Amino acid sequence: MAERLKDIYFTKDSMGAFADTIGKVYPNFNKRKFLDHIFDGTFKAMEFMERSKHVTLCLHEALPQSYNEALDILKTAAPLVKGAEALSLPDYVATYGMDESDLSLPALGYITKYITAELAIRPFLDSDPEKAMAFMVEWAGDKNDNLRRLASEGCRPRLPWAMALPKFKKDPSPILPVLEKLKNDKSENVRRSVANNLNDISKDNPKIALGVCKKWYGESAETDKIVKHACRTLLKAGNKQALMIFGYSNPSAMDVSNFKLDKNKIKIGENLNFSFDLTLKTKGKVRLEYAVFYVKANGKLSKKVFKITENDYRPGTHSFSKKQFFGDMSTRKHYTGTHSISIVINGEEKGKAAFELIKKDLK
Repeated sequence: MAERLKDIYFTKDSMGAFADTIGKVYPNFNKRKFLDHIFDGTFKAMEFMERSKHVTLCLHEALPQSYNEALDILKTAAPLVKGAEALSLPDYVATYGMDESDLSLPALGYITKYITAELAIRPFLDSDPEKAMAFMVEWAGDKNDNLRRLASEGCRPRLPWAMALPKFKKDPSPILPVLEKLKNDKSENVRRSVANNLNDISKDNPKIALGVCKKWYGESAETDKIVKHACRTLLKAGNKQALMIFGYSNPSAMDVSNFKLDKNKIKIGENLNFSFDLTLKTKGKVRLEYAVFYVKANGKLSKKVFKITENDYRPGTHSFSKKQFFGDMSTRKHYTGTHSISIVINGEEKGKAAFELIKKDLK
């Protein structure tokens, strides 16, 4: 994803447009010097986030050295700039405004209405969580959707692409008042952020996340959806308490038979087809998944769970067939060796079969 983004943004055209916008609000802005600094000999080899930070550093060289003056320019430009290049505005605040939090935090609250500050708020949360979270709680009640989303998304303990928040990974309790205020938010984007935040919490503090989910489940259609998305990691891990929230039946009355792979050896880049029968002794609510145990570069196995279906099933036998692709992708590289697939019913593994993944033919 990052490789694609860096080819779309931070081009000479897009950076030229960015510089023109800054020049409109700051007439003394030296566009040519700024662009020369951007496209130096190191820029081409940079990845997406490196390029974003590089723009911030170059912007600092082109703006007034007074933080107050630079901040006024950034706030004036915020409604006008477009594209990923705009991320340099909130990043400027995080990079140069840590010692001016009384100015910086309100500025991020304003800028995020136009450009997300979810990455930029995190150094402030790490440095002074009590002060920064007071702003987050206040923003959770704002009329602006983007600002309310920042209140949740910015304090996620494990936000992708962002610096970690070890204090919140250890103790997420300061986050909970924000999530409580936003659980019935009118914006689906805000509610989804709440679910993602709870899912993050579940990875380090499952008891706390489950306590919130149990309290919220059944309150409304919105909170039910949040809880389901928030429990996705726990459900894939077969957490019994998470499964109980949604009324999944005891898997002891369920079984898998006739589990077959169409091949016991496939090449990297091929599909593996498999089939099985699910048998229920009594009517039950079923969450049906399969797990692939991938061989990693070091020879160890890595488990990845895929959902098949979830539904209520009558007693009897129900047949299923699936196909799994074993070709290299941007998110996964495959290695040769003995892999396996298992069928998982309501968190419990019921059947497992092994196969060999070998190198594809060289042309």
